[in-house]
Amino acid sequence: MTERTDIMPAPAFRLGRGLGFPAGLALVAVIGALLPGLAGSPLLTTLLTQGTITAILATGVGFLIRQNGLVSFGHALFYGGAAYLVALAMEHDVVSTEVAVIAAIVLPTIFAFLIAFIMLRVAGVAFSMLTLAVAQAGFELVMRWRSLANGEDGIAVRLPETVFGIPVSVFQRPESMFLICWGVLMVILLGLWLLGRSHFGTLTLAIQGNEERARFIGYETMVPRALVYALSAGIAAIGGVLFAGYNGFVTPDTTHWTHSGEALVMAIIGGARTVWGPALGAMLYFFVRDAAGSITDHWPAIIGVTLIIVTVALPSGIGGAIGNLARRAFGGRHG
Repeated sequence: MTERTDIMPAPAFRLGRGLGFPAGLALVAVIGALLPGLAGSPLLTTLLTQGTITAILATGVGFLIRQNGLVSFGHALFYGGAAYLVALAMEHDVVSTEVAVIAAIVLPTIFAFLIAFIMLRVAGVAFSMLTLAVAQAGFELVMRWRSLANGEDGIAVRLPETVFGIPVSVFQRPESMFLICWGVLMVILLGLWLLGRSHFGTLTLAIQGNEERARFIGYETMVPRALVYALSAGIAAIGGVLFAGYNGFVTPDTTHWTHSGEALVMAIIGGARTVWGPALGAMLYFFVRDAAGSITDHWPAIIGVTLIIVTVALPSGIGGAIGNLARRAFGGRHG
C-alpha cells in the first residue's frame, strides 16, 4: 500500500505539528481562569459564561468544516436536543441526573453517526440544506408536541441538589460555571489538536482533499467522515448540556436553524481552519452582538458588515491571521 504521506493534504490545510499550541492553550487557560476575578461584574461574568458555552457549539461546527470541508446548518439540533434530553429526563424522572447528562451527549452523537451515512452521500449546498431540513424537523417536534416538551413555552430543567457530587448551585452561579465551561472548552480544543496530529486527523483531511484518490489506494472514506460528523455533533451536545445546567430552562429556539447559522458565522469570523478559531469567533461575536444591541436594534447589520470585512480581508479568519503572525514571529506550526 502507498505510504500515508502520498495522500497528505497541502501544507495550508495541515494542522499544527509543533508544541506551540499546547503551550499557548495552557496560557489561555490560566488567563481565562482569572477572568471572573478581574471582571468585577456579575453581568460581565454571565456574558463570559454564555459566550464560552456558545464557543463550544461553534467549535463543533468549525471542526466539521476543517476535517470534512462541509457546512452545517443543523448543529443546533444536537445542541438543543441535548438540553431537551436533560430537561425531559428530569421532568419525568426517567433516570438519574448523571445518567441523563451522559445520555444527552452520547445519544445525539450516535444519532449523528447513523444519519451521516445518508447525509454524506451529498455534498456542498445539498448537504447544508439536508442538515437544515433535519434540524427543522427536530424544531417542529419540540415546538408542536406540547404534551412532551410544552411547545414554545419551553421546559424547566429540574436539577437535584447535587450533580456528580457537586452542589447544583455551582452550575448556576456565573463565576463558578464559567470556570467549568472554560475548562471543558480547553479540554475539547486540546483533544481536537491531538486528533488533528493523529493518523485519523491526517486521513480525514486527505479524504477532504481528494476522496477518490484516498479510496483508490485502499482507504475506507465513509466511516471516517461519519465519525467526524458524529464527533462534531457530540461537541455541540456538550455545549447543550452545559446550557441546560446553567440556564435551567430550554426553549425550541435552541434547536432552530438560525442558532446553527450564528455558530457558522462565529466559525467563519474566527477561522475554521484553526482549532481555536471558532471559539475565538464565538467570543468576539457574542460581545460585539451585546455591545451593538445596546446601541441599536439593527445590530445584525453590524455583524453582517463584520462578516463581509473578515471574509474579504482575512479569508482564513481572525484566528488564521493570528496564526500566520505567530508563525512568522516564532516559526513552526500552530493548531
